[in-house]
Amino acid sequence: MATTTPFHLVRLGCLAIFLCLAAALPSHSSSSPHVPRYFRRYPVSPRNISVATIQRELGPTLSQGSTIFGPENPGFANATHRFSLLSPPGVQIVVIPAHESDVSEIVKYCVHNTIEFLAYNRGHGSTTSLGKFKGLQINMQLLNNITIAADKKSAMLQGGTYNDQVMRTLWDQGYVTMTGSTDCVGVMGPALGGGHGRYEGMYGLISDNFLQLNVVLADGSAMAVDAKSDPDLWWALQGAGHNFAIVTSLKMRIFPRQVDSWHYHSYYWTGDQLETVFKAMNAFHRSDNGTTPPRMGVNAGAVVMNSTISATEASLYWSFTYAGPAAEAEALLAPFFGSIPNAGEESGDVPYPDLSAAQRVDAAHGGCNSGTYATSSILMRDYNVTAQRRAYDSFNVWAARYPDLGRRARYYYEGYATKAVHEVDDAATAYPHRDETHIVYFSTGVPEGSDLLGPATEWAKATWDIWVEGEDPVRPKIYVNYAKGHSYETTEAIYGYEPWRLEKLRRLKAKYDPQNRFGYYVPIVSK
Repeated sequence: MATTTPFHLVRLGCLAIFLCLAAALPSHSSSSPHVPRYFRRYPVSPRNISVATIQRELGPTLSQGSTIFGPENPGFANATHRFSLLSPPGVQIVVIPAHESDVSEIVKYCVHNTIEFLAYNRGHGSTTSLGKFKGLQINMQLLNNITIAADKKSAMLQGGTYNDQVMRTLWDQGYVTMTGSTDCVGVMGPALGGGHGRYEGMYGLISDNFLQLNVVLADGSAMAVDAKSDPDLWWALQGAGHNFAIVTSLKMRIFPRQVDSWHYHSYYWTGDQLETVFKAMNAFHRSDNGTTPPRMGVNAGAVVMNSTISATEASLYWSFTYAGPAAEAEALLAPFFGSIPNAGEESGDVPYPDLSAAQRVDAAHGGCNSGTYATSSILMRDYNVTAQRRAYDSFNVWAARYPDLGRRARYYYEGYATKAVHEVDDAATAYPHRDETHIVYFSTGVPEGSDLLGPATEWAKATWDIWVEGEDPVRPKIYVNYAKGHSYETTEAIYGYEPWRLEKLRRLKAKYDPQNRFGYYVPIVSK
């Protein structure tokens, strides 16, 4: 004869079995967080990430060729190498995805396990906000394919590509596109902040040439974004993109290269020529009407101690580049050649990808060296000659006071031909500073093991104050990719003073990244 057990005893029996199973599981604590997900009431934030556990759990979901490793791996230092050592992110584990689809799996895993994640390409992000990160780094180095479309009007670049690679690959096949100017820097880092470069007079910012972005959002979902599919997210990705997504690949415009070489002409001037140089520079750019010759790409200047010119005073260095023959370039550069006595000059004609070396921003000239740097920067429309004289005199004072800093110090000047940048509606993208034609940047390296970081930081701020007073001390403007996380760098200065801009960015941030997982690179919302 069959018997039955009262229902309340069945429930108690099931509960007893559950408790026995639970007792056999690892402790549900931050030091041992890997309770199977279906037994977790809430996500667990681990204090220390176990490489072995992530290899076991995440590894099987990734494509062949993907790797997962921690600090004990010989490749860890190279995989986490950074330009700035001042406030580096706390990377506990590195995952190198072999395919774009892996990025989505990695982010989903991190979200499910409450592990912070950070995308990495070439390590040139140097804002101190990165120092707040601790968790898993997604290294994009294997996502480096470049594919030219059949119609020869666009190319698909994966998220791990970098400037020199893109410039050379396209140039060799007869094309160019907008990238940054320093060859070792990744394409996507600058691009998500707008992205300046030598071709912007002709083609606009890097982000102005986006056609489609394949992204992974903060919840791990993957999607293709363009101007029609999601206009709001598309707008945000063009100027504030670091706060919204990881780009696994992008489709962007390419153009026939038109010329076989670029002409460059570099000058060295002594400090007594400073006023003459900057007045000529303002006339050259004619920023009041935006008629800087579009083919005259970025001209890169510097104030620097050069012992071959003077042992006690800084000198000026300036390098101009032109997308065309020497005769055309020299006609435009007549105000500088011969009219201003110089202490030396160099000129030549090189293929476009070789300009980085000609302008001394390549790896061989220290353009990719790691170190601890004290920096500050500001955007300008014109050069305030009086402010530049004050800054120059201040440079000499500080360099004499701290020779170890003075030998490493630079004022950098980036002047752009911006015709195509100005042709884009200012409200069309999140990039807020289309009226500014120059980036001015201070940097000094701090010797390893020295106690000079404090003075170096003071020097950076003192220089910034001089530049700001020469512009608009109430509304200074800062290029997001050069922002360093200083207390005086306001969100408005970086992302725009128009109230509607920040309102829109914060509204979109709440929609696409409500947990602020993309909050480590010049954040819109504090982490």
